[in-house]
Amino acid sequence: MSSLSSINPAAPTSLDSALRPSRWDDYVGQKQVKANVRIAIDAAKKRGDMPEHILFYGPPGVGKTTLAHLVAAALESPLKSTSGVAIERAGDLAAILTNLEPNTVLFIDEIHRLSRKIEELLYPALESGHLDLILGKGPSARTVELALPPFTLLGATTRVAELSGPLRSRFGGGTYQLDFYSDNDLRDIVRRSARLLDLSMPADVIERIAARSRATPRVANALLKRVRDFSQVHERPLSAELCDEACELFGIDAKGLTKDDRRYLRTLLGSFRGGPSGVGALAAALHEDPDTVENVYEPYLLRLGFIERSPRGRILTPKGRSYLNGENLDAMF
Repeated sequence: MSSLSSINPAAPTSLDSALRPSRWDDYVGQKQVKANVRIAIDAAKKRGDMPEHILFYGPPGVGKTTLAHLVAAALESPLKSTSGVAIERAGDLAAILTNLEPNTVLFIDEIHRLSRKIEELLYPALESGHLDLILGKGPSARTVELALPPFTLLGATTRVAELSGPLRSRFGGGTYQLDFYSDNDLRDIVRRSARLLDLSMPADVIERIAARSRATPRVANALLKRVRDFSQVHERPLSAELCDEACELFGIDAKGLTKDDRRYLRTLLGSFRGGPSGVGALAAALHEDPDTVENVYEPYLLRLGFIERSPRGRILTPKGRSYLNGENLDAMF
């Protein structure tokens, strides 16, 4: 059975939820995406309709789920949340769609994990508001058309290329890419989260956490909480020195790279002479699966310019070599 949760955007249920922005003005970054989505919402409200379906894509932790909460709150609509991997059978999809309240926002995370069969069942639901189910088998099989209440689907994915063209075309409200965050935006996010956690956060600590956050708000908030815990356990005030000590313990260097990132770079240099290396061979050397290498290790290394993806494989750039040699870098920790 599929996993479906009902969320009240105004009622945080965990610490992470408490840090999640509940107002548009508190959502830092992604200005163009926000502007476009708010136009779609405001126009739909003026017509008395629900917005057309919207797709968000981008790296993990850059605010796709938060946008779903904000859309539901702006529409004063219930938010129902599930994931692509949880919808395994036609009955799962039918149960979700037929039990929606009118004017619900349905959020499907990792929507690229839907099977092609489920995608095809979803098409008429998105286009004309009905669901076609086949009951029975063989000559006695018959098609039943179920009318659905009005709803808006918000899809989120880290791998938009894996969505079929027909499914992508059903997102008439727009397909929006969420990108990595700037250091300035991350500083604002850390400052806001520290305030919500009632922490007295010196500016140099905010700077250090933002710089180590891999350009991702989720990482920034997670690191902030880990540094806070380190401070509380050692009964020492938050300071730049304490933050550096904590990050050294966590294995996070001044650029936000972890021991796994450094292992990737060292493997590419040591085992493949800096490349080019195919992702399969590199994954085998790292004892990881290729999906993990492509979607966990590489996005931030690509953003830093430490590696390149070429037709022949992965290549360690001069900048990546310089990093490994400790050149043109501040102290590692």
